[in-house]
Amino acid sequence: MASITVQTNVPITMRDGARLLADIYRPAARGHYPVLLQRTPYDKSAGRAQFLDSIRAAERGYAVVIQDTRGRYTSEGEFAPFLSDIEDGYDTVEWCAGEKWSNGRVGMYGISYVGATQWLAAIAAPPHLRAIIPGMTAADYHDGWVYRGGTLMLAFNASWTAQFLAVPQLRRLGLTADQSRMEEAVLMKSLEHLRPTLSHLPLAELPLLRRDKLAPYFYEWLAHPDGDDYWERCNIAAHHDQITVPALNVGGWYDLFPAGPPINFAGVRERGAEEVARRNQHLIVGPWLHAFPPPSITGQRNFGWEASLVWGEVQFRWFDYWLKEIDTGIQNGAPVRLFVMNQGWREEYEWPLARTQYVPYFLHSRGKANTLDGDGTLSTDPPGAEEPDRFRYDPMDPVPTVGAAGIHDQRRVEARIDVLVYSTTPLEEDLEVTGPVKVILHASSSAGDTDFTAKLVDVGLNGYAANLCDGIIRARYRKSLQRAELIEPGRAYEYTIDLVGTSNRFLRGHRIRLEISSSNFPRFDRNPNRPVPAAMARETVTAEQTIFHDAQHLSHVMLPIIRG
Repeated sequence: MASITVQTNVPITMRDGARLLADIYRPAARGHYPVLLQRTPYDKSAGRAQFLDSIRAAERGYAVVIQDTRGRYTSEGEFAPFLSDIEDGYDTVEWCAGEKWSNGRVGMYGISYVGATQWLAAIAAPPHLRAIIPGMTAADYHDGWVYRGGTLMLAFNASWTAQFLAVPQLRRLGLTADQSRMEEAVLMKSLEHLRPTLSHLPLAELPLLRRDKLAPYFYEWLAHPDGDDYWERCNIAAHHDQITVPALNVGGWYDLFPAGPPINFAGVRERGAEEVARRNQHLIVGPWLHAFPPPSITGQRNFGWEASLVWGEVQFRWFDYWLKEIDTGIQNGAPVRLFVMNQGWREEYEWPLARTQYVPYFLHSRGKANTLDGDGTLSTDPPGAEEPDRFRYDPMDPVPTVGAAGIHDQRRVEARIDVLVYSTTPLEEDLEVTGPVKVILHASSSAGDTDFTAKLVDVGLNGYAANLCDGIIRARYRKSLQRAELIEPGRAYEYTIDLVGTSNRFLRGHRIRLEISSSNFPRFDRNPNRPVPAAMARETVTAEQTIFHDAQHLSHVMLPIIRG
């Protein structure tokens, strides 16, 4: 076992004078070593064994730097999620490269927000950043982290802010450890009863995080529902042309941010600032939740050992290649590794797959597609003259989110009268769906603003309805997420609902199902059906929704079919 040196609370001074503290684990022997950097808002002292074993890394000849991001735990300054991590990330990378024990090559690692700190540093293009492994993180922190389709990802952002971001602030306010634990318990108790807590109107005055200004940024997010300049500066996808480093993107089909890794992979491959970045984007996507290490159990389904990832070894192979110039074989083979559910792992060369056949599956009914027992069907035949389907959306009785994480039987949702259900006949042979999934919906509403939701489901032989992917669109953002435009009540509009994507083999005898409704709460915030911004509404109105599927209104789900 190699001897290592550990330094704690090492100050790193940013360009504005703020000192961000870091812990350092490095070989005790004098020399120059590549640096692995983790920038975390979750307490650097807890990060020693998070994502990568720092002791093991130091024994393998790396210097590991784990830093509290600005305003978190030991670091100075004010915490403003995303916004300060561009310059701070750049400055920290360059500090790491300049230390006497460094060889000038820096890599970054970690998932979720710790993945975000990697991309935010990378768009600033620090010259000594050589490679990153951003796992389970977004490509756009407006549409994909805080909002999606113009709706607030309410349950995640409220619970994330309360459980992980606000609690340390209680300590910074001078509370004792016992008081802090008490406050944490209060917040957690609120989250145990998430649905009634988050039903507060107006949402902009939600009391959960207002006390002592625990999380002012949460209320800033509510004040910026549009994809305006507030978000643009830290929009990774908008800055793919500034990326200069190879990246190993890791995602999950049931992750909180499933769109992020494929978008970052494809975007930098196409538009990266340097050839080394464009040619060396890699992507791994498994059937995983937002967790580390990614578990093989996803909700109510166990994918078995085959679905697991030996995460530590993958990371060391990546960094040994890019920071030590050791041929580890990480570059051999295809750059994309996908887990096709009901089949297993497969290597590919691009995303989306070049051989994809995009096939529209059209909505059909005789006007009675409500509930699982309705007459809604789904087929590749375009509709003719058909009656529209109708349902009433009451924001005070929204469709509940069933299964906050992973695969769960959706039949309880499909029993509701305000959920339209469209299913194919049992498949005569296996059918693979791998790639982006979108729904084109023709609909009208009695309200001046409302939401429409969609969910793709794999129905088994026993009727089990396994959710694959879902999406939502707020009517006022149907044209652009940057600028709201209310709808005219009673007028039919075309809506595009992005379900992100999946990779699933529908087995023979299974059915493909699409659910259509107007709420998925508390996963997404409720639309009060009022003309004011949703977070500001103090009361709600009920909306009468009409879904058209006829020769003039070709409502359908576009499925990416893979043959052979």
